[in-house]
Amino acid sequence: MTGGALARVIARPAAGPADDPDRCDLCGVPAEDGHRHLYGTGRAEVLCACRACALLFTRETPEAAGEDHYLLIPTRRVRLPPVPTEGLGVPVGLAFFVPRADGEVTAHYPSPAGATRWEVVPESWREVVDRCPPLRTLVPEVEALLVNTARGRQDHWIIPVDDCYRLVALVRREWRGLSGGDRIRPAIEGFFADLAERGEDARR
Repeated sequence: MTGGALARVIARPAAGPADDPDRCDLCGVPAEDGHRHLYGTGRAEVLCACRACALLFTRETPEAAGEDHYLLIPTRRVRLPPVPTEGLGVPVGLAFFVPRADGEVTAHYPSPAGATRWEVVPESWREVVDRCPPLRTLVPEVEALLVNTARGRQDHWIIPVDDCYRLVALVRREWRGLSGGDRIRPAIEGFFADLAERGEDARR
């Protein structure tokens, strides 16, 4: 889960001079501000895409290039009512769940070493989806259920996987010492504040 755009984000220092602008990972031209991302299924990586290349991947059938299939990552961000995730085996309060094209669901939680991953028991996932119908609309491979129940919060979101990757990079970059230090909590709160600003709220 560390390739393409994510690898570059992780490598960036927390402070200092700005890096060169992102470039399209397909054709190499500079990518516009707010550019779209693609998900390469073969190597499980997020790639930057310029406007022209993104237009090539707007079909429902994923385009193939060698062993990779490229999927255009959606941009919707939807805040959900509290989702009962107790049965999904989440060992921490911050995790995301990605349904796969083969029907499996992989769970990840950000850590200072990257993203820790495990497989969700299928029956447990079906129970959660039955209790939260909007989860049936998750697009396999490129959308996720994001859960934040740390410190009593109840944040549950449908988000694109590139947002998940940014969260992984943020935690890895801002973590200090054994407990995370004094920068990690404000950084995560800022991430969710940005979601609230850009997303829609399905709780109303």
